[in-house]
Amino acid sequence: MASPSPALTHGRVLRIALPIMAANLTVPILGAVDTAVVGQMGQAAPIGAVGVGAIILSAVYWIFGFLRMGTTGLAAQAQGQGDHAEVAALLTRALAIGLAGGVLVIALQGLVVWGGFALSPATPEVEALAGSYMRIRIWSAPAAIALYGLTGWLIAQERTRAVLVLQLWMNGLNVGLDLWFVMGLGWGVQGVAFATFLAEYSGLFLGLWLARGAFAQPAWRDWGRVFDALRLRHMAVVNTDILIRSALLQGIFVSFLLVGARFGDVTLAANQVLLQFLHITGYGMDGFAFAAEALVGQAYGAGRVAQLRQSALMASFWGAVVACLMALGFWALGPWLIDLMTTAPEVRAAARAYMPWMVGAPVMMLGLVMFDGIFIGATRSADMRNMMAVAAVIYALAVAVLIAPLQNHGLWLALHISFLARGLTLAWRYPALERAAARAAAQAQA
Repeated sequence: MASPSPALTHGRVLRIALPIMAANLTVPILGAVDTAVVGQMGQAAPIGAVGVGAIILSAVYWIFGFLRMGTTGLAAQAQGQGDHAEVAALLTRALAIGLAGGVLVIALQGLVVWGGFALSPATPEVEALAGSYMRIRIWSAPAAIALYGLTGWLIAQERTRAVLVLQLWMNGLNVGLDLWFVMGLGWGVQGVAFATFLAEYSGLFLGLWLARGAFAQPAWRDWGRVFDALRLRHMAVVNTDILIRSALLQGIFVSFLLVGARFGDVTLAANQVLLQFLHITGYGMDGFAFAAEALVGQAYGAGRVAQLRQSALMASFWGAVVACLMALGFWALGPWLIDLMTTAPEVRAAARAYMPWMVGAPVMMLGLVMFDGIFIGATRSADMRNMMAVAAVIYALAVAVLIAPLQNHGLWLALHISFLARGLTLAWRYPALERAAARAAAQAQA
């Protein structure tokens, strides 16, 4: 039986989206503090070690990023169906998968460290310090990965203020411990690792407290339901599709950097600076994509096709507003932001030459970001996987055709074409999503 649906208003969309946008602001701040505190040691190696170690572990944890998206879609649909027992069981299921994934990462830590340095070699001093950092921080992998599922579950319940509280707590504690361990106690790189270790476990415990309502439902420990083969299989299919989609996306960006390296160190550095604008765009629009995930998922689960469409349109409207504001902001402040990120005159000049691509990026990314949220909410992960594959092929063809005549401008054009391809192909598949929702509703009423 579908649960009663609160009125779908712009205020409701904003209440979901704005806390996520605020939470996202804390992410780059933490990275800056990590770098700044080890920078006070007056040596280059500790800075490089923290950077390399964090990148390697982030890449490993990213493999489990599907858990956040898959949990949001499934939990939102269960919420829309009024299946509170399944909502509670999904939280346990997601936490179990996250904890198991973390234990696996710990068990393979030797391979993780070796593989990371094989792909990203550094000086012996940096590798030694980075290895020390990773061998401490990797023990919080169960907490870090379980938090993906917990965060997805909270978003599905429209509890993004809880997500904001969680991020503020974890990142605030991390910053405080950074300052104490590194600058107060002189623990150096190991202090940064211990700070993150403690912050991530404290975040998991706080998240469990924030989700304590689910544990009032006996179903959270109904092991027959939690580990039901059919439900686990469905979750595995959804998450595998999302993993493949994310791997293809990562492949596009890795190839972008590798192809850009052909044009020399200055162009490579300029591209790296400009990619930060894409990260800013993603952080800015994520809140409305998450709103679409929760609202579309609930409407899909309840079999309310009209509400599904309204949810998609309303979240996308605000996504479009933010995209236009960011495009204007990049146009007005782009040169200043470039100067803030690099002091090298030649890199500044090169980045400015390609800045128009950044002004257009928020609008070009609007469709793909919002449709990602819509399709995640409906758990149409196969469509996401397939359309991502189409966009990857289109990107590869565009690179092959455009690089020779346009050089680095051709590379940026190819990336924008891939953005447009993802948005348009998902738009093409959207009617099938509504038809599937209508069929599911008809079957539920039969």
